[in-house]
Amino acid sequence: MNFIGKTSFRVAFSAVAILTSGFAAQAAETQYPLTLKNCGRDVTFKQAPTRAVAVGQSSTEILYSLGLGDKVVGTAVWFGPVLKGFEEVNAKVKRLADNDPSFESVLAEKPEIVTADFQWHVGPMGIVGKPEQFEELGIPTYTSPSDCIGKDNSGGGDGVRTAPFKMEIVYQEITELAEIFNVQDRGEKLVADLKAREAAAREKIGSTNGKLSAMVWFSSTQIDADPYAAGKFGAPAYILSALGIKNVIESEEEWPTVGWETIAKSNPSMIVAAKLDRRRYPADDIAVKHQFLESDAVTKLMPAVSGGHVFDMDAQSMSTSLRVIEGIETLAADIAASDLNK
Repeated sequence: MNFIGKTSFRVAFSAVAILTSGFAAQAAETQYPLTLKNCGRDVTFKQAPTRAVAVGQSSTEILYSLGLGDKVVGTAVWFGPVLKGFEEVNAKVKRLADNDPSFESVLAEKPEIVTADFQWHVGPMGIVGKPEQFEELGIPTYTSPSDCIGKDNSGGGDGVRTAPFKMEIVYQEITELAEIFNVQDRGEKLVADLKAREAAAREKIGSTNGKLSAMVWFSSTQIDADPYAAGKFGAPAYILSALGIKNVIESEEEWPTVGWETIAKSNPSMIVAAKLDRRRYPADDIAVKHQFLESDAVTKLMPAVSGGHVFDMDAQSMSTSLRVIEGIETLAADIAASDLNK
């Protein structure tokens, strides 16, 4: 399974503010040609791109958040609604595919840069294309550092994380994209805003004193199949850690399958269930998830289920993206409104 709603008004406000606020100190202009190290490769940009194809919702939303929506000429690989506040911008951008676009469809938009969320799409074994294929045509590529740093993708698929995900990797992506497009001021403002929001979310529930635990359920190939649960190194684990919540799944895989009997024995305080627009698997539907949890012989007896501690979260907040902050805010609000941290 390739990772391949609840939203905050502050996201929209902050995103718009990037375009309208003045800054006391101006960041230095990008000096071209610019060469960056991206996923182990040197990538050179001769000038600020004016046409971008973003193969991934996360990459697309970062470009929108940097005020670069007018530069995005195509996008693909979507799991849910666009980040709040960018509906009009997104409506003007061509959707090449909801899932995997073809190499030809990307080239048809005459991009000056191709960005991607995953090496699965643009990487050494990329199903959309390899970086070398694009570069032979004079098109530089940029893949999210969060899919390369602390992660082994040599086996294909979702890959295996070798180190815990940290938001600093997303901040690196924002900063580098801002430099590529010569909008450094906007990048600095966006990073500062995200950091402030995370701190505010932590304060919302205070200290959990290590008493809360959780299991994060993304989906299942069949409703009665073992669920894809968040491992200990991915973005959901960061969300839990930020709020002082233990992840009951100890696997280093990004999304291992774990039996419900095993999960029930670990007795998590809560279950965090992903909301997806896609319908690849039956359990992509959040309503189907809830129905299963409340009717299955094993899960319905779990205190997290019987106690009403199943919380929904937008699937994109579970990706290694700027939406992680939204996920922290969402879960903090759900816990604060429950009896879990009383």
